[in-house]
Amino acid sequence: MADDGLDYNLVFPDAATSERHWQGTKEPVVILLGWAGCKDKHLSKYSSIYNEQGCVTLRYTAPLKTVFISESFGYKELSSTALKLLEVLYDYEVENSPVFFHVFSNGGFMLYRYIIELLHSDKQFSSLCVIGALVDSAPGSGNVRGALRALTATLGPEITPFLRYVLLALFAVTVFLLRVVLYPLTRSFHKNHYDAVRDRPPVWPHFYLYSRADQVIRHRDVEVFVDALKQKGARAERFDFVSSPHVGHFRDFPEQYALKCRGFLVACMKDLEGAETKRRQRVQSQ
Repeated sequence: MADDGLDYNLVFPDAATSERHWQGTKEPVVILLGWAGCKDKHLSKYSSIYNEQGCVTLRYTAPLKTVFISESFGYKELSSTALKLLEVLYDYEVENSPVFFHVFSNGGFMLYRYIIELLHSDKQFSSLCVIGALVDSAPGSGNVRGALRALTATLGPEITPFLRYVLLALFAVTVFLLRVVLYPLTRSFHKNHYDAVRDRPPVWPHFYLYSRADQVIRHRDVEVFVDALKQKGARAERFDFVSSPHVGHFRDFPEQYALKCRGFLVACMKDLEGAETKRRQRVQSQ
């Protein structure tokens, strides 16, 4: 589907599957934010984990230029994309359902950062019931080599070798200057995704899936990030798949990966049910 220039895919579960898993409660809406260059046919394999669980799924991957160019130069183009994506929930009248995020790599996390900011600051979106987020192979910070590897993987074979080297060289110089050398000066008006979420983490729980074999996102970046969130009192856990490559955990460990996704989603839904039960009890006791 493409509304307002937003190319997304929304899938509703059949009623029987939803009722079997959620037994009369509103089924969760799972928003999947793909990695840079991700094709929808790949993202749909992940959404099937949740479709089989009776969830509504919304799949979206930000365009390459917004991830590799706009963000590198400090243009907040992804902020308007985040706004349009959240408005989809209202367009299809699922804004009252629990919302769960599944975020992939820095490409998805950059967009997720702006979604978090809208959920914090926008009166309309602050009423959305976000129950949790699972993050796959992110976030990373200041890793120019990893960014180059990610861009190389997304350019594809149709790019000539000469043009590939030119694009990579320009990108490397730009990222190094703006996001490493000058970042202490520019962070006051445009923090990167890593610092922005770390400095003001959301209240809902997070589960970070990563691997020390990842050649794009350093495993220490994820570990330090999660530890920083915990120090701020945020609920965050992590799991190291050890041997799988960047965004390759599901491919290498399909059963284990799917179990962790579903298990975390169910735990988040139970937390929501517990909170609602306590709220009803307080109302009744007044």
